[in-house]
Amino acid sequence: MTLKIRIDDGAPPYEQVRAQISEQARSGALPVGYRLPTVRGLAETLGLAANTVAKAYRALEADGVIETRGRNGTLIAAAGAAAERELASAAQDFAARARRLGGSEEEALAAVRDALRAAYGV
Repeated sequence: MTLKIRIDDGAPPYEQVRAQISEQARSGALPVGYRLPTVRGLAETLGLAANTVAKAYRALEADGVIETRGRNGTLIAAAGAAAERELASAAQDFAARARRLGGSEEEALAAVRDALRAAYGV
């Protein structure tokens, strides 16, 4: 696992850690079951505070990218089905909220496209 934190990057360090681990898991560079370093170990390696790495790990766990198994460590999760369910749930929540707000289907789709462009930097 290779992570690089760029201080001059506009993203906070925890977000850089989260994004890089997530991308490496998605691409297969970090296979399912790969054991991640401990929070303290990774923090020392990267020169970050342990709380920064812990925040990234919590976000990754909430996203279903990693799972913590107590003394067995933190592992890359089998993201496929879990990630798809989470994505579908988020889409359903958004659709219901857009409808409650009185937005049309076209307005909701435009809002999603704008958010995706911002998130993916396109």
